[in-house]
Amino acid sequence: MSITTRKWLSMPLSEIANIDRTAVSPENIKSGTNYVGLENVTNSGKFVGVATVSNGDLASTKYVFTNKHILYGKLRPYLAKIARPDFSGVCSTDILPILPSPKVDRGFLLHYLRQPRMVDYASSRTSGANLPRLSPKTLAEFEIPLPPLSEQKRIANILDKADAIRRKRQEAIDQFGTLTHSLFNDMFAKKLSTTQWTGLDNYLVELRYGTSNKSGDGGYTTLRIPNIVRGIIDLDDLKTVELSENEFEKLKLIDEDILFVRTNGNPDYVGRCAVFESKQMKQAGLNANKVTYASYLIRARLQLDRLRPVFLQSLLQTSAGRNNVREKCRTSAGQYNINTKGIGSLQIPDIKFNEQVEFEKRVLSLRPVQNNLIESHKESDQLFNSLVQRAFKGKL
Repeated sequence: MSITTRKWLSMPLSEIANIDRTAVSPENIKSGTNYVGLENVTNSGKFVGVATVSNGDLASTKYVFTNKHILYGKLRPYLAKIARPDFSGVCSTDILPILPSPKVDRGFLLHYLRQPRMVDYASSRTSGANLPRLSPKTLAEFEIPLPPLSEQKRIANILDKADAIRRKRQEAIDQFGTLTHSLFNDMFAKKLSTTQWTGLDNYLVELRYGTSNKSGDGGYTTLRIPNIVRGIIDLDDLKTVELSENEFEKLKLIDEDILFVRTNGNPDYVGRCAVFESKQMKQAGLNANKVTYASYLIRARLQLDRLRPVFLQSLLQTSAGRNNVREKCRTSAGQYNINTKGIGSLQIPDIKFNEQVEFEKRVLSLRPVQNNLIESHKESDQLFNSLVQRAFKGKL
């Protein structure tokens, strides 16, 4: 596939880079070696939580990589996990190390493979039932444009700078998230170690799975896993689903419902949640009375006079809350899952209701600042994506 200007020649990836599957068995991995799994690479190409391993820690063969490689996640849910390490180590065999030849600039190749259209194309070429993968052979056939090397470097440099801007804005959002955590700890940390804890099911009206109907051109606005991010509901990339009136009545969302992500390949994403607010829908020009949710989410409806949803959502973002969620997760075919029974058994501290309300007021007072940061990040994302499109059409 080639999605570039005709002015540039193109070559298969195999002719300008090597998909380097140099393997090392567990017993030959030296202590102190960096290990990268899919969970250590974000969809924006950032490395998170990379740690060293000791000899014998890893149970299976891994691939070797250096700071000259590009790491390319080959599982379909993670095809945007393409990163440029500045260190050496070993990685999961679900990650393909690509070693560029002198014909292609590493940064240029990275940005070309990471652009949304190439990620979508790669996704369409995967195979397999449970966890579709992109084969090394198929990846090797991808057509890569080859402007002069100096032009490649110029393009990569521009895109690197634009990418750095959006990363800084993402970091600002992440740092803002720590403010909420700090507020929670200031108000409740000491009390969590002394109060009684009980199951979430004691505070529930109900738990319910979402619709498995496929999205279409009409129907009800439907929230999905990508809409539950950073502890809030993101209204980008909304879908609609057709439901009967009876189905919708069972699955409609109302103010202060909480939506939980129930399945993901990354255990840190399972159980992440956000509070539904009709005000947010109205501000976005949506009909707040016509919103539902998809099957990979679970709706929790609380006894609101006993447990406040913002308090619960913030509790589950703490390290203790995340550990509690992980304990309830189960794995199957590489996916982590939590069901209604697991969510109902999550442990909740007995914090006075008026203190929960006070915490909620403080968090919501910060929401406008958070929304401004998110909008700023979206603008930088749009700018970056626009630059990428222009770059690979030869118009930058």
